[in-house]
Amino acid sequence: MQNGPGQGQLGRLLAFPANICSAVSPIVLNTLVRKLIEQLMKFGIVGVIAFVIDWGILNLLVGIFHMHNVLAATISFIISLIFNYLASMKFVFKHRDDMARWMEILIFVAGAVVGLFMNDAIIWISTYGMNHDAYVSQHAEYLLRTNIGKLVATAVVMIWNFLIRKWLLDDTHTNAMNRLKSAENRLNAEELEAKWQNSFSHKLGIWSLEHTPKGWPK
Repeated sequence: MQNGPGQGQLGRLLAFPANICSAVSPIVLNTLVRKLIEQLMKFGIVGVIAFVIDWGILNLLVGIFHMHNVLAATISFIISLIFNYLASMKFVFKHRDDMARWMEILIFVAGAVVGLFMNDAIIWISTYGMNHDAYVSQHAEYLLRTNIGKLVATAVVMIWNFLIRKWLLDDTHTNAMNRLKSAENRLNAEELEAKWQNSFSHKLGIWSLEHTPKGWPK
C-alpha cells in the first residue's frame, strides 16, 4: 500500500530530526541520547502541526461563528487529537511487541481525556469574569483572551502528553531515565533489563496481551 502525497511529505519532514542528529559528532552525543533528542524533535513537529489544526479550527469557530470558547476548544482539540494519534504512533512512538494495540489506544485516549480537561479548564479561566455573552458582546477581547489561554493550554498539555506517552507507550523510557543519572550511578545492561521487566509499563503491556479478546489485533 503506497503512501499518499501528504503522508510522504510528513514522513520527509519527520526524517529531518534524524538527519540533524546524525550530523552531530558521536563524541558530543552518544547513540542513545541522539535517539531521545530525535524523538523529542519529532514529537515537537507533530505537536506544532496538531497545534496549527487545533488553533485554526478554534479561531474559525470562535472568530467567525461566535461559538462559546470551551465548546469550540473541545471540538478543535478532538479533531487535532485524531491527527496527533495517527502521526505519533506512526512516526514518534513505535508499536511495542509486549503491549496489545487496544491498550495503546486506551492509554492514548485516557491521556487525551485528561489533556482535554486541562485544555478546557485553562481556556475557561482565560475568559473568566467576562459577560456571559462575551463571545458576542465583547468579541474582540474574548477572542484575544481565548488565544492567550490556548497558548498556555497547549504548552501544559504538550508536556503532559509527552510524559504520559513516554512512560506508558515507549519501551525506551527506563533507559532514558537511566541516562539522566551520573556515570557511576547508571545501571548496567542486565540491571536495566531487570528494571524494565519489573516496570509497570511492561507489566501492563503483558497483561493486555494476555487479556486481548480472540480475534483482536495484538
